Parts: sequence; C-alpha cells; structure tokens
Amino acid sequence: MKNAWTGLVILLAAAAGCVPQAEMVKMRSDLNDVRAQVNEVKTRVPDVSGIQKKQDQLEENLKGSSDLQQRIADQGAKHDQLVTDLQILQGKLEENNFRIKELAQKLDDRSFQASELAARVEVLEKKLMTAPAGTADAKPQPKAPSPSEAYQQAKTDYDKGNFDLSIAGFENYLKQFPDASQADSAQYWIGECWYSKKEYDKAIEEFQKVLKSHPKSEKAPGARLKIGYSYLNLKKNTAAKDHLNRVVKDYPNSKEAELAKEKLRKLGK
Repeated sequence: MKNAWTGLVILLAAAAGCVPQAEMVKMRSDLNDVRAQVNEVKTRVPDVSGIQKKQDQLEENLKGSSDLQQRIADQGAKHDQLVTDLQILQGKLEENNFRIKELAQKLDDRSFQASELAARVEVLEKKLMTAPAGTADAKPQPKAPSPSEAYQQAKTDYDKGNFDLSIAGFENYLKQFPDASQADSAQYWIGECWYSKKEYDKAIEEFQKVLKSHPKSEKAPGARLKIGYSYLNLKKNTAAKDHLNRVVKDYPNSKEAELAKEKLRKLGK
C-alpha cells in the first residue's frame, strides 16, 4: 500500500508541469479523497496480531478443555471401579454374615447339647443313688429339639401359611432360648405372622419388640418398615409416614429405605 501511494505521488508531480492550474487543483482534491479512502480502509482492517493472539488463546482453551474432559473420563472410570469394588465387598460382607449366622446357630446347638447332656447325667446319677440294687430304668428320655431345629420348624410353618403354629413355635423358641443367635429373627417373624393374618395392631406390637430388644439387628429396618405398612393398613397415614421417613433416615443404604421412598412417593410425602 505504501509503494502504490508513493508511485501515485511521483506520477502526479511529473504531470504537474504540463497541466493547467485548475487541473492541478482537481488532482489535489482527488489526491485528498484517495488519502481519506486509504485512511478509512486502514481503520476497517482488523489488527492481525490481535486476531492471532485470540486464536492462540482459543487453542489453549481448547487444549485445556480436552485435558479436562480426559480428567473427567479418568474420574468416571475410577468411580466405576470404586462402585464395582464396593459391590464385591458388599457381596463378601453378606457372605461372611451368612457364615457367622451359621456358626452362631451351630454354637447355639452345641451349647444346648452340652446343657442337655449335663442334665441327663444329673438325672441318671440321682436315679442310681435312689434306685434299689439290681434295677434299672431303660425307658429312653424324649429328645428335646435343638435351637436350630425349633427355629426351622417354626419358620417352615410360616412358609406354609400355618401362622398360628408358627407364632406358637417362635414364642416357644424365645422362651427356651432367649439368648440364642436367632432371637431377633424369631421376634421379627412373629410380627410377620400377625401382619399376614391382617392383625395389624398386634403386628405393630411385635415389630416394636424387635426395635426395642434388638435395635442393631439386621431385622430392625424391616421391622420399622412393616410398622409403617401396618399403620397404612390401619388408615393412620400420619404415623405411617413418620415410620417410613425413619426408615429412610436411620437405614439410608438399605433395601428397606428404597421401599420406604417408593411408598412415600405414592403417598406424596
């Protein structure tokens, strides 16, 4: 642009000696117009250096965005792996809990067998001390069911729908073995029996015993949930919502909490 402008000036200077004055005035006017147009063009042409800076900044931002996306993807992969690890641990925990329960039941049975054997020995010793010489009582003593046998029989009655027999069986289990490992479950199933019989007031009473006597039991969330359900069946929605919300609050990671949330959604909280 500068070279073109210089050439134009030289050309005009060369022509100045052979053109009239009026013509010179016109040429100067045209020259001024050309200058004005050139200045206007200059003002409209964008600053290339500024554009380059913006382009560089955009490229830097794009690179940063790509890095961020990669970091997000990495975090997502780590999260998925963490969820998988937690699920594996949960499975192992449930398996260990099941084994612990089995061992606890076997320990109940062993303790019962030991006490039963000690009682029989004591009875035999008394008979030997009081019986006349040469006599013997060969009549076998009836064998009492072990804790696990008594529990399983009551549970079988429940599964068959024999709720009255099941209630009697679990109540007898609790009387005979109040400190047994399955005491919390036995109490819970008594509540379930009454719930199945639609005796909701009785069900609430029995489920409350689970919460009172075994607050840390794995049956506690189910007991609280069934109390809520029982109140719903009794058309006492305020009390029902209170207990359902307690399930969500006290046992947030349990399957009972999910059931309580679903029921609350249907009730409109």
